[in-house]
Amino acid sequence: MSNARSSINIGSPSHLAFAAVMIALGILGLIKGDFTVLWQPVPKGVPAREVLVYLTALVSLASGAGLLWRRTAALAAGMLLALLVLWLLVFRVRALFLASTLVEGTWSFGYTLVMIATAWVLFAEFAKTWDRRRLGFVTGDKGLRIARILYGLGLIPFGYAHFAYVKATANLVPGWLPWHTAWAYFTGATFVAAGVAVIIVVFARLAAALSAVQMGLFSLLVWIPMVATRSLTAFQWGEFVTTFVLTAAGWVVADSYRGTPWISARSR
Repeated sequence: MSNARSSINIGSPSHLAFAAVMIALGILGLIKGDFTVLWQPVPKGVPAREVLVYLTALVSLASGAGLLWRRTAALAAGMLLALLVLWLLVFRVRALFLASTLVEGTWSFGYTLVMIATAWVLFAEFAKTWDRRRLGFVTGDKGLRIARILYGLGLIPFGYAHFAYVKATANLVPGWLPWHTAWAYFTGATFVAAGVAVIIVVFARLAAALSAVQMGLFSLLVWIPMVATRSLTAFQWGEFVTTFVLTAAGWVVADSYRGTPWISARSR
């Protein structure tokens, strides 16, 4: 495997993009007084829901700002990682059993897994000596490997959602492209294939990079033209922001493979 200390640097494009996205989500949460796409959905009857709204917004903002300085980057990534793991255990696991459809339960679970993976990659990268001594399983190559597995697992529900809602996905394919249904199946299959490749470490760097590119292209070819024509519904606005966040997260994970071969049966 690659050395976790040499893959992502303070000021690298992927790192800055993710930090900027987290800052923007934090500001948006504070302005709206509601959960942003990173933390939704949250049941209406949750105790102290308003407190959680502002807690998540502040953590998003603080972690994004903290990632901009090496002295605070490990703390910022660790804080975000801890809250995301707690969110997964409290809300996403529960939703897997209560959701009315498999997509409803697994999509948010996968989304949170991808964000956990990204925060974990950054924590492994910027961990200080104290962290590496006491949290060896979280930091270094071992922690990086776990984070990448979680990223791969998180991609699979995205692909499944394309198959489950193939007609709705096909309707989003730009009109100038032929074979809309084929594109829906193809992009779903590529998400699943990328997830499996990352998990089993076969062409993992290429798979992670292509998954981030695919999410970025979805924003570029689907959401941005709809933004330009002001044809997005409220739900689609949320999907646009979600895709943007996931693209930044995927970029960070893909960047963590820097120094490993693009085409390799196993990462070193």
